[in-house]
This record gives sequence, C-alpha cells and structure tokens, in this order.
Amino acid sequence: MAITAAMVKELRETTGAGMMDCKKALNETNGNMEEAVEYLRKNGQAKAEKKASRIAAEGLCTVVVKDEKTAAVVEVNSETDFVAKNETFQEFVKAVANQAVVSDASDLDSFMEEAWIEDNAKTVKDALVEKVAVIGENLKIRRFEKVVAEHGCVVSYVHGGGRIGVIVEADSDVVNDTVKEAMTNIAMQVAALNPKYVSRAEISDEYIAHEKEILRAQIMNDPKESQKPEKVIDGMIEGRVSKELKEICLVDQVYVKAEDGKQSVAKYLEEVSKNAGTKVAVKRFVRFETGEGIEKKQEDFAAEVAAQMK
Repeated sequence: MAITAAMVKELRETTGAGMMDCKKALNETNGNMEEAVEYLRKNGQAKAEKKASRIAAEGLCTVVVKDEKTAAVVEVNSETDFVAKNETFQEFVKAVANQAVVSDASDLDSFMEEAWIEDNAKTVKDALVEKVAVIGENLKIRRFEKVVAEHGCVVSYVHGGGRIGVIVEADSDVVNDTVKEAMTNIAMQVAALNPKYVSRAEISDEYIAHEKEILRAQIMNDPKESQKPEKVIDGMIEGRVSKELKEICLVDQVYVKAEDGKQSVAKYLEEVSKNAGTKVAVKRFVRFETGEGIEKKQEDFAAEVAAQMK
C-alpha cells in the first residue's frame, strides 16, 4: 500500500513519534494505522516521543579520555535533577561519551545514526529511545565534541559532579607530569571563569567593531557621558573593550591559583614552559555546562494543585 504524507501526519499526531519513525511503522504494517500505533508502542518510540515536548534542562556533562591524544565531552539532558543522580542515567551518559570518543561523526544527526558500540544491532538513537522508556523521562543527547591533539596532549576536568565538562588541548614538544598538571589547572580555570577564546588572536575585527559600536551607543545615550569630548569618548571605549577582552580571553585572565592574585594565565604558562624546558601553550579548549542556554520550565506547584482542585 502506498504510504501518503497525510497518513504519516495522522500517525505522528496520534503518537507524537518522529516523522521517519511513523513512515517506517506504516511501511512495516502495510499502512494499517492501528498496527502502526502498536508498532511504535512496542518499539518504545511513541512513549519516548510523547515525552519529547517536555523540557530537558537538567542532566550531566562528562568527558572520556581515550589516550593522551584523544578525548570527547558530551552533554545528555534529563527533565529532573533527580534522574541526573540516577545510576542508570549516569551509566548511559558515560556510554554516550565512550561512543563519542571513537566516533567519526561530524554532527549530531550522523552521530545519532551510528551503530551503538554496546550493541551494533541498534543505533545511538535506538539506545536513547530505550533509555527513555526505562527511566520514564524525556532524555536528550544534546551535543558532543571530540578533540584530537596534533602536537601535545589533551586533559579533562569535570566540575560539580557533571555540571561542567572541560577538555584542554596543549601544544607542547614535551608531554610529562608537569605539562599535564598545568593543563589540568587550566581546565579548572576554564570551568570557573568561562572564557570564550584562548587569546585575542582568535577574535575577529568585526567582533571588536561591533562591541565598540554598542559601547558608543551606550555612551551617547548617557546624558553626562555623551557631553564629553570625542577624544575622551574614544578612550573610554578602548578602555572598556580592553577590560572585556581580559575577561573573555583565557590567557589574559588572572590565573585562579595565582599566589599574588595578579598573575595572568599567560604568565603562568611562561612559568610552566620554563620548568618543562619547552614552550607550553593552550591550543584550544571545549567547555560544556549542563542546561546552558536552555530555558527551564518554572514550576508553580501551588498553582498546579489549586488548578487541580477546581
């Protein structure tokens, strides 16, 4: 029987399952709607996809280091912090990270279609759907990133029991305990102060120009500051941009373990290089924070109970 778009739409609205899952179910059941619903239920997809509309903003980030050269960080979300503390969920997140560290996928879609390393008969997506059915909450593999060191090593740091996951790639001729310890300290810095770039060299001229434009607009909207001479205003803008760059550029930040409270990360790396006998630099870093950028649902339990009583 020919499967039409209208049939797929109807099944999707009935079950809440994904479009491709609905199309497959209809093909498998020769277009029988009731059997297709049953097919999706048996495969856990109807149950899982119904939960997909619920916001998953909790969860965990974790990092797996395969060797000194390869690491991967993943974020897997759940609906509640309670599930994030569940051992079954934690094991699944670790399995996803193990998948990511050997994956050749370039994006999340292709990653989800890969054969699941714990059972090659399934895809990563299949494994996720099954875990949703077991745990009973909407779960989401939100993102992953794999880092392969070209000249040096990778180190990892996980903060807050999985709230933040960090990978730092070192650029160094020598890989020893001194270098690894320094990079771990840098990973802690990244977790704590959340820089956006390694250095100013990574920041585009367009970004700087845009920030200056915003600052100038802010000044011109201030009754007092807008009356200052143009040269003074230009100086104010340069000073504020410089301050912002010190906050978002890793090497310009004050090193979190600085004994004098002033040493920059750049100066710390110079110190490490001297002790290691070779130049040690940070090539890149990756920082994932659980739920970052996701608008969490605000629960009002009093209002919910009141509504149910009416």
